[in-house]
Amino acid sequence: MTTDDETLNRLFRALGDTTRRIIIAELARRDRQSLFELFTRVVTNHGIGQTRQGFSRHLATLEEAGLIEIEWQGTTKLHSLNTAPIAALQAGWLQSFMEEHQ
Repeated sequence: MTTDDETLNRLFRALGDTTRRIIIAELARRDRQSLFELFTRVVTNHGIGQTRQGFSRHLATLEEAGLIEIEWQGTTKLHSLNTAPIAALQAGWLQSFMEEHQ
């Protein structure tokens, strides 16, 4: 398996979970959210029943896939959306299918 395959697999694993897609949508609405802010918005707005520890694991998966970036503000860890992996997926692997069917 090449590095590109591994990267693609991490990205698809990250996108393959409903809670993680909701986290991405919330970060698309507003970047630079702390764990508490993001957790509260997801639970309140989407009714996701989740522990903060489980939620943190979702954030770690998204960070590993490169979909979120971390910034420290004092002792607070702020999470922001990084759309570059999704854009690369669209311009690369997904685009190859579009070109074949046009």
